[in-house]
Amino acid sequence: MAAPTLAPAPHMERYRRHVLVCTGGFCSPERRGREIYALLARLLQREGLLFGATRVKRGETPCLGVCAQGPILVVYPEGIWYARVTPALLERIVVEHLKGDRPVEEHVFHRLAPG
Repeated sequence: MAAPTLAPAPHMERYRRHVLVCTGGFCSPERRGREIYALLARLLQREGLLFGATRVKRGETPCLGVCAQGPILVVYPEGIWYARVTPALLERIVVEHLKGDRPVEEHVFHRLAPG
């Protein structure tokens, strides 16, 4: 009996940053994370951050383990965490941090230690 042939591995385009948004109900009982996640797609498209060298991927998760003051949003690879993300703050994060490389410092509540 012949060994099964493995399908080729999928191809992943390079990306510069990955943004995770908590869409669960513990940190934001009103589940505002869903709204933030949907808006993030539109803002990334508007700012030209969906393709090419500046590409930003987005992902949603039901919990980031903070469970307070949500919606919570994390930007990797920097490991910068934002709390209480509103549509206005999200716009600033996209324009200033993701596009302009300047974190919105007054809204950063945690940074992962370099490592």
